[in-house]
Amino acid sequence: MEELIYKLKQQIIEALNLEEMKPEDIDSEAPLFGDGLGLDSIDALELIVLLEKHYGIKIENPKEGQKIFSSVKTLAEYITAHQK
Repeated sequence: MEELIYKLKQQIIEALNLEEMKPEDIDSEAPLFGDGLGLDSIDALELIVLLEKHYGIKIENPKEGQKIFSSVKTLAEYITAHQK
């Protein structure tokens, strides 16, 4: 799980062009949106594309997305449970 979390942090930094950040700068439990990393709805679309491209996971239900994208840890848990 730790390996996946680190990999996700790298992919998020790359996908969202957060060049000034390092994976260590992202708290696995911190919210991705709002107070935590401060992502917005456009970033959410980038994350959805990242999930489809790298993990073959499609998010059909937007309400589900809110839970999945609440933190890097919840994202990793979702990938672990749903990856094909």
